[in-house]
Amino acid sequence: MEATRRILEERKAAGLSANMQFTYRNPARSTDPSRLLPGAAALVVGAWPYGGRPSLGRAQDGRPKGIVARYASRDHYADLGAALSGLAELLKQAGWQARVVFDDNALVDRAAAERAGIGWFGKNSNVLLPGRGSWFLLGSVVTDAPLPVGTHVEDGCGSCKRCLGSCPTGALVAPGVLDARRCLAWLLQAPGVFPFEYRAALGGRIYGCDDCQEVCPANRLAAKLAPSGAIDDQGSKSDETEIDLLDMLASSGPALLARHGRWYIPERDPRYLRRNALIALGNVGDGQSPEVQATLERYLDGPDDLLRAHAVWAAISAGRRDLVTSRPALAEDPSSLVQDELDRL
Repeated sequence: MEATRRILEERKAAGLSANMQFTYRNPARSTDPSRLLPGAAALVVGAWPYGGRPSLGRAQDGRPKGIVARYASRDHYADLGAALSGLAELLKQAGWQARVVFDDNALVDRAAAERAGIGWFGKNSNVLLPGRGSWFLLGSVVTDAPLPVGTHVEDGCGSCKRCLGSCPTGALVAPGVLDARRCLAWLLQAPGVFPFEYRAALGGRIYGCDDCQEVCPANRLAAKLAPSGAIDDQGSKSDETEIDLLDMLASSGPALLARHGRWYIPERDPRYLRRNALIALGNVGDGQSPEVQATLERYLDGPDDLLRAHAVWAAISAGRRDLVTSRPALAEDPSSLVQDELDRL
């Protein structure tokens, strides 16, 4: 995977990885399976479907909804891990070593999948499976078993560039090249202040973004052709593709982590979940709703400067500038974060 290592290093040097760590942290390690298992001879790559149904983000009874990417709607990674563990156990019973790895900075899973012949790299930077699309989680079993090499899958995107134009922030800067500094999915996981210039584009999203997959013709065709239950019906009533924003903003830190702890949350700090929810509330909430107003006021008067600053933006975006201007204390707020928001008024 020498070519993959060079790509990671080049994109990291160009700043395209932002402050994302994951497989960019140590490209030499994440592209060398022998670091995971000395004597590694093969990777067995698995793809777990998580299709489900898209969130509509519709408010019900005046209660705005936050949108969650399909892969994070429930713990699909647990299902993937269980399936890979079963395969690893078979290899061990046959006398070989085997180690399961998925959603881990120790291996570039998409490059492994492409090399294994599972699919091709799409222009949206995801791996697409022939006839099945990209609604899959990827993982591998690293083994010292001398297994046959997979067959390379030819590019199936052709001249289609629909995903490039659909990204709400233009994060797909070239076919297969993602600029994490603009990617909403990454920005929702990044610590600190959410970039002002991308807040309106966030819409109701609070975790992940599926736009480049939603518009993909390969995914749409796969959903139409698949037998019932194969791809698009993988979702269940327990899937959480929509979260009540007001409930989320009223929940305690431990409650938020208990419910959403499987997500990647910067520093495991629930304030970042609240930050995301405040931006979404500003985009999709009805500022005239008494419940929305009460929530905005609580955060405008709250002790956390990061959340106070985002509440300023949310109130103005929800059409309630008056909630900000009627609070003289905000103008005297010592927080530079709050003052930065007020300077944009």
